[in-house]
Amino acid sequence: MPQLTFYGHSCFRVTLADGSELLFDPFITANELAKGVDVAAIPADYVLLTHGHFDHVADAESILKRTGAKLISNFEIVTWYGAKGIENGHPMNHGGAFKFPFGRVVFVNAVHSSMLPDGSYGGNAGGFIVEAPDCSFYASGDTALHLDMKLIGERHKVDFAIICIGDNFTMGAADAALAAEWAGVKKVVGIHYDTFPPIQIDPAEAKAEFAKRGIELLLPAIGETIEL
Repeated sequence: MPQLTFYGHSCFRVTLADGSELLFDPFITANELAKGVDVAAIPADYVLLTHGHFDHVADAESILKRTGAKLISNFEIVTWYGAKGIENGHPMNHGGAFKFPFGRVVFVNAVHSSMLPDGSYGGNAGGFIVEAPDCSFYASGDTALHLDMKLIGERHKVDFAIICIGDNFTMGAADAALAAEWAGVKKVVGIHYDTFPPIQIDPAEAKAEFAKRGIELLLPAIGETIEL
């Protein structure tokens, strides 16, 4: 079974059965809630960035340089990091897919803005579908609810999803639960909540929104590893 380790906000690591370590949207050292996490100890074979906002890329450069991991993101973000000396990158764009050693990755739509920390254009925000031999999952990135999510359920068979639930900057729990239903999943890990005052949630209310649709919402503690 795949394992997921949550590092706060929207950062998580998925460990696949073949040992591949996929790290998503690393924002740790600048997150007061994640001060107990040792960034230097986090393994990564691949770093996947959904968009360029600081709260998703703050630790990406240091982790990429320390680990030599391959960066997977949109063309603009991979190009921006390339100018920083990170040449092990794979650019993608919406609707495209590529087969990596660990499995197939599809870059899917998200409705959100994107700007890199220095003000550079960050391309269009997106999400990922990962199809590995032992599991398939959807990582929404930051997004509003949109009808393209129905295509995930129609075109892909995903076992679980990692979805933003904090509201204000992204979907709230009610919309996220509908997104999960459209995607065809029964188990969701919630992300992008509680880090800042505008996205603080009531965990019981959030879980209730998902339960209405027969979906389990998991909210692991920062640093916790769960099996999915």
